[in-house]
Amino acid sequence: MSYYRRHMFFCTNRREGDERPCCCNRGGAEAKDYVKARAKALGLTGPGGLRVNAAGCLDRCEEGPVAVVYPEGVWYTWVDEEDLDELVDEHLVHGREVERLKL
Repeated sequence: MSYYRRHMFFCTNRREGDERPCCCNRGGAEAKDYVKARAKALGLTGPGGLRVNAAGCLDRCEEGPVAVVYPEGVWYTWVDEEDLDELVDEHLVHGREVERLKL
Protein backbone atom coordinates (compact mmCIF):
# COMPACT_ATOMS: atom_id res chain seq x y z
CA MET A 1 0.00 0.00 0.00
CA SER A 2 1.31 3.45 -0.84
CA TYR A 3 1.61 6.13 1.81
CA TYR A 4 -1.31 8.08 0.29
CA ARG A 5 -4.35 6.50 -1.35
CA ARG A 6 -4.61 9.44 -3.77
CA HIS A 7 -2.38 12.36 -4.62
CA MET A 8 -3.75 15.45 -6.39
CA PHE A 9 -1.31 17.86 -8.01
CA PHE A 10 -2.39 21.36 -9.07
CA CYS A 11 -0.29 23.26 -11.56
CA THR A 12 0.64 26.53 -9.89
CA ASN A 13 3.33 27.54 -12.38
CA ARG A 14 3.70 31.27 -12.99
CA ARG A 15 5.05 32.23 -16.39
CA GLU A 16 6.16 35.80 -17.03
CA GLY A 17 6.88 37.27 -20.44
CA ASP A 18 5.92 34.14 -22.35
CA GLU A 19 3.25 33.72 -24.98
CA ARG A 20 1.93 30.53 -23.38
CA PRO A 21 -0.70 30.95 -20.65
CA CYS A 22 0.04 29.78 -17.12
CA CYS A 23 -2.17 28.02 -14.61
CA CYS A 24 -1.24 30.40 -11.80
CA ASN A 25 -2.82 33.30 -13.69
CA ARG A 26 -5.92 31.13 -14.16
CA GLY A 27 -6.44 30.38 -10.47
CA GLY A 28 -4.34 27.24 -10.03
CA ALA A 29 -2.90 28.23 -6.65
CA GLU A 30 -6.27 29.35 -5.28
CA ALA A 31 -7.88 26.10 -6.44
CA LYS A 32 -5.16 24.07 -4.73
CA ASP A 33 -5.70 25.99 -1.48
CA TYR A 34 -9.48 25.54 -1.73
CA VAL A 35 -9.35 21.77 -2.37
CA LYS A 36 -6.66 21.28 0.28
CA ALA A 37 -8.76 23.08 2.92
CA ARG A 38 -11.93 21.24 1.91
CA ALA A 39 -10.20 17.85 1.95
CA LYS A 40 -8.78 18.57 5.39
CA ALA A 41 -12.19 19.68 6.70
CA LEU A 42 -13.69 16.43 5.41
CA GLY A 43 -10.99 14.37 7.12
CA LEU A 44 -9.61 13.03 3.83
CA THR A 45 -5.97 14.00 4.33
CA GLY A 46 -3.04 12.26 5.97
CA PRO A 47 -1.40 8.84 5.72
CA GLY A 48 -3.61 6.37 3.89
CA GLY A 49 -5.74 9.22 2.61
CA LEU A 50 -5.32 12.15 0.28
CA ARG A 51 -2.44 14.54 -0.32
CA VAL A 52 -3.06 17.81 -2.21
CA ASN A 53 0.08 19.46 -3.59
CA ALA A 54 1.23 22.34 -5.74
CA ALA A 55 3.21 21.38 -8.81
CA GLY A 56 5.36 23.27 -11.21
CA CYS A 57 4.48 23.34 -14.88
CA LEU A 58 2.55 20.23 -15.90
CA ASP A 59 2.91 21.27 -19.57
CA ARG A 60 -0.77 21.40 -20.47
CA CYS A 61 -0.84 25.18 -20.30
CA GLU A 62 -3.32 25.80 -23.11
CA GLU A 63 -5.86 23.52 -21.39
CA GLY A 64 -5.44 25.13 -17.97
CA PRO A 65 -5.93 25.46 -15.21
CA VAL A 66 -5.06 21.80 -14.70
CA ALA A 67 -4.73 19.23 -11.96
CA VAL A 68 -3.98 15.52 -12.04
CA VAL A 69 -5.07 12.79 -9.61
CA TYR A 70 -2.85 9.76 -8.99
CA PRO A 71 -2.69 6.79 -8.93
CA GLU A 72 -5.42 6.95 -11.58
CA GLY A 73 -3.57 9.53 -13.69
CA VAL A 74 -6.76 11.46 -14.44
CA TRP A 75 -6.34 15.05 -15.65
CA TYR A 76 -8.91 17.73 -14.87
CA THR A 77 -9.73 21.35 -15.52
CA TRP A 78 -12.44 23.44 -13.85
CA VAL A 79 -14.21 26.77 -14.02
CA ASP A 80 -15.33 27.52 -10.47
CA GLU A 81 -15.61 26.26 -6.89
CA GLU A 82 -18.69 24.20 -7.77
CA ASP A 83 -16.53 22.22 -10.20
CA LEU A 84 -13.86 21.78 -7.52
CA ASP A 85 -16.50 20.61 -5.03
CA GLU A 86 -17.66 18.04 -7.57
CA LEU A 87 -14.09 16.80 -8.02
CA VAL A 88 -13.70 16.40 -4.27
CA ASP A 89 -17.09 14.77 -3.73
CA GLU A 90 -16.99 12.42 -6.70
CA HIS A 91 -13.37 11.52 -7.37
CA LEU A 92 -11.59 12.09 -4.08
CA VAL A 93 -14.34 10.80 -1.79
CA HIS A 94 -16.08 8.17 -3.92
CA GLY A 95 -13.43 7.30 -6.53
CA ARG A 96 -15.70 8.19 -9.46
CA GLU A 97 -14.03 10.14 -12.25
CA VAL A 98 -15.83 13.33 -13.28
CA GLU A 99 -16.12 12.89 -17.03
CA ARG A 100 -17.29 16.42 -17.82
CA LEU A 101 -14.16 17.96 -16.22
CA LYS A 102 -11.60 15.53 -17.65
CA LEU A 103 -9.03 16.72 -20.16
